[in-house]
Amino acid sequence: MSSPTEESVRRNSESENGEAETPEHDPHFDPIVSLPIVEINTNEEDEEELVKIRARLYRYDTGDHEWKERGTGDIKLLRHKVNNTVRVVMRRDKTLKVCANHFITPDIRMNVHCGSDKAFNWSVFADYADETCKQELLAIKFGNPQNAELWKAKFAEAQEIVRTKCSLYTQDQSSDDESSFTRSEDTDTPEPKSVDKPPEEEYKKEDLKEDGVVLKLKELKVDSEKTE
Repeated sequence: MSSPTEESVRRNSESENGEAETPEHDPHFDPIVSLPIVEINTNEEDEEELVKIRARLYRYDTGDHEWKERGTGDIKLLRHKVNNTVRVVMRRDKTLKVCANHFITPDIRMNVHCGSDKAFNWSVFADYADETCKQELLAIKFGNPQNAELWKAKFAEAQEIVRTKCSLYTQDQSSDDESSFTRSEDTDTPEPKSVDKPPEEEYKKEDLKEDGVVLKLKELKVDSEKTE
């Protein structure tokens, strides 16, 4: 007769041997409804990323006269590969909803916000974050001064790209240059002055224009006066 200790050891060894012999069960169930992979266009396929920094965005509410938070996420500068336009795009975390979407123009001024070395504000004539064109006063706050300086430098670089390489602004400059050139030509070129001619020359021209019959009549008149 075995002791209780031996019996427990035997049961444990049998259970271990049984688990070792039993193969691993990996259940596989085919899905009832198949969901195909759908590619979503972000409208950023033709653009290259100049900078991407995490920040918090605010907008000034003119009705309540206060700053309101618009979202936290990654703010980017995207340069179009063909047109050389640059726009600011920012999406909120998790929802990826657009909270900033506007083009950069050379006349935008990046101002220090409330004396902070981590925040800036700027005015936008046309922002399309809400899918409608709106004039906005935006402010952005970064996590450290280094990111703020990087954003300011990249923003200035984007403005220089737009001013010198974007066709919208280069055409305007060329048209202004052409108009100024034509204006200078108009002012420098003197108008032709009318010179008074003696009456004899005028009579000669009139005689050349007159018909041959009239000339013959004049000759006859002169000959008749001589004979008299």
